[in-house]
Amino acid sequence: MQSHTERIPTGPTHAAGGQSTQPLLVATRNPGKLRELASLLWDVPARLVSLDEAGVDATVDETGATFEENAVLKATVYARASGLTTLADDSGLEVDALGGDPGVRSARYAGPGADDAARMRRLLHKLQKVPAGGRQARFRCVIALAQPHGGARTFMGVCEGLIADAPRGRNGFGYDPVFILPGMGRTMAELSAAEKGSVSHRGIAARRAAAALNIPGFLSGPALAARPCRGGL
Repeated sequence: MQSHTERIPTGPTHAAGGQSTQPLLVATRNPGKLRELASLLWDVPARLVSLDEAGVDATVDETGATFEENAVLKATVYARASGLTTLADDSGLEVDALGGDPGVRSARYAGPGADDAARMRRLLHKLQKVPAGGRQARFRCVIALAQPHGGARTFMGVCEGLIADAPRGRNGFGYDPVFILPGMGRTMAELSAAEKGSVSHRGIAARRAAAALNIPGFLSGPALAARPCRGGL
């Protein structure tokens, strides 16, 4: 299936737009993630529903080699299974000194069943001999929108930063406590939810997806195939 990566200039129930009852399936079973996306997509004319709320039992193995491949895979499978326009995302951490790792393996970096703390310990161990000047990294998120009849668009968000020597902060999740935002002098885990949403990779990708979801007719079908994405980040 073809997908086009959309990079639109940014500009932030589960009712995203407040008035519409048009459903938008979000490929997650995590209520916290659904709430986060609902807050980021607040101006979209849709009612966000989870896989469980939509009664979708299918599961998707993330076998793609890139974030885009995984996001498109999930969005297209769940769109066909549910008959609903579907939003799916894949994201992770890329560290230059590690050749882009952990990348698409970010959630599995310390092995099956490992928690966030174990993944951060493994990352810091790998970087223990890398000086501060060589710890450049980025969070990358790709959001895919797919419709039941086919076609998909993707929207990328990237947040550049550095890896800290040790975790700092109590907010967020994943690698947030070791990801420093140079312009702010704080880790992602030291930011409020509003601050994180304004600068994070997922926040950027969500705002770009929202621009497409606000195109008249997009949720009901033809706009997805009729408006191929163009442009650069």
